[in-house]
Amino acid sequence: MVDMRRLNKNTVDLPKFSDLGDNDASRDPQTRFGLNPLKLMGCFVVCLMGLSVLFSISVILKDFKSNSIWAVADARVLDVALPRDLGQEDDPLGVFVNHKKKLQSSSFEHDDKLLNGLLSGKFDEDSCLSRYQVASYRKESSYKPSSYLISRLRRYEALHKRCGPNTESYNQLVADLKAGKKPKETSDCNYLVWISFSGLGNRILTLGSAFLYALLTDRVLLVDRGADLDDLFCEPFPEVSWLLPLDFPIIDQFKSLNQKSLECFGNMLKTSNTSSSLPYVYLHLVHDYDDHDKLFFCDQDQSFLQNVPWVVMKSDNYFIPSLFLMPSFEQELHKLFPEKETVFHFIGRYLFFPTNPIWGLITRYYNSYLAEADEKIGIQVRVFDTRVGPFQYVLDQILACSLDNNVLPNINPNESFITSTGNKKSKAVLLTSLSSGYFEKIRDMYWEHPTVTGEVIEVFQPSHEGYQQTEKKMHHRKAWAEMYLLSLTDKLITSSWSTFGYVAQSLGGLNPWILYKPENETTPNPACTRAMSIEPCFHAPPFFDCKKRTGTDTGAVVPHVRHCEDMSWGLKLVNPTISSIA
Repeated sequence: MVDMRRLNKNTVDLPKFSDLGDNDASRDPQTRFGLNPLKLMGCFVVCLMGLSVLFSISVILKDFKSNSIWAVADARVLDVALPRDLGQEDDPLGVFVNHKKKLQSSSFEHDDKLLNGLLSGKFDEDSCLSRYQVASYRKESSYKPSSYLISRLRRYEALHKRCGPNTESYNQLVADLKAGKKPKETSDCNYLVWISFSGLGNRILTLGSAFLYALLTDRVLLVDRGADLDDLFCEPFPEVSWLLPLDFPIIDQFKSLNQKSLECFGNMLKTSNTSSSLPYVYLHLVHDYDDHDKLFFCDQDQSFLQNVPWVVMKSDNYFIPSLFLMPSFEQELHKLFPEKETVFHFIGRYLFFPTNPIWGLITRYYNSYLAEADEKIGIQVRVFDTRVGPFQYVLDQILACSLDNNVLPNINPNESFITSTGNKKSKAVLLTSLSSGYFEKIRDMYWEHPTVTGEVIEVFQPSHEGYQQTEKKMHHRKAWAEMYLLSLTDKLITSSWSTFGYVAQSLGGLNPWILYKPENETTPNPACTRAMSIEPCFHAPPFFDCKKRTGTDTGAVVPHVRHCEDMSWGLKLVNPTISSIA
């Protein structure tokens, strides 16, 4: 808003400009055209008034500082169309120009841009700034990828380049698929097509699962972009895209594929039709899958897939733990991941990098609010109560977990301030939730009272969308940015059953405290528990002994696959040494 005092001042001072009428340089033209000198002076004064007002506005706008970096980011990003040509990405947000200079706001900068060899160095850096810049924003991982995993990733990249979209092999197999027939000869190129399905956290976890299965079976992973996948993630493989071309012959059938489809793996086993000449097989690995669909995790039932060129998968599960129970993959998985709890840590860090607009959201927020803190605390809140929050029992649980485990310090309600000896340590708390109520309560608590330790606590929340808006592009951009920001923290508290939290903990290599799921609107006691590993939980695993063909507890078969802390029937990977102690 323009400062009215400045406008009033300009109006009062108008008579002063009448002196300009005596200027000889302007008198002759006025007389020549028969104009009244005083009238011309008036016009000139009005022009100067306009210039004065414009100057005032420019000063105000220059001094303006937004109260929300996130809001500014929204406005900027919405006007940017993300280039589809990976080699032509520019800097549309104007925030990365000086990144090649030494970052002043980050204390974690190190030279390992390739993450101990996990990443290929063949990318154009400008096409995906986050890929090589993220090393400047997070501590170097204490986990190291095995040399075998690195070699297999390079081997996969070569396969993807040879067989990816628009290559000769791809075009020939697509022609056969379009004609509705299986190829006459076996091909060196076989494909796993991942269908975009469910919420963002689920999609990230299932896409990671699909990639590992493709790696184990020498298939080329092609991904259905859905509404916005290409807007969220950079291309993970050099030179050839992982995106399924939009003219793929059966892309319009993806939404209609289900357990009753003739091409469904479970349905084919049910009808003993595994020798079918169908051009592709559909894997239904969604949470509602039945016993025949679950036979996908049995070697003897999956063997016929080896000769199928096109396998199409739909899932909302992180199903990797059950792959570790399959004898045919056991040796390979052990060589790939000697530390069992690092599977998604490495797959996630290899596959998922935010596109440049989202990297802008992340870096602006990090540099504005988190970079200078001595310690960064992430708190991810997911509430399953369908009523409008916030809820006191949830707030009590968050505080109990934070305070009882020394994640955050207690306050002293009886003192105005506490004199701390030595340097005051600062902690920045990044809280993510659909509701702003928990952030406001915790922020006010540390604003109104000093901490007993003398630590300075700042609390921030990037967004509060109110409810999940899965149809909105900006909603997913913010969600992905917040997952990534949580992964950049030093300590993390997450919510039970939340794939949002699973992604953050695995990318960050963080063993979180997991908030128990409340029952009957009561704060659990204890409020939370420490995770056994940094791995996500498989929410809907099969309970079946493939050899005996009977039901069994799959969480007690091998020492590195255990039941989850937050879901008693779920499965997760842990390091065997930890499982033997637990």
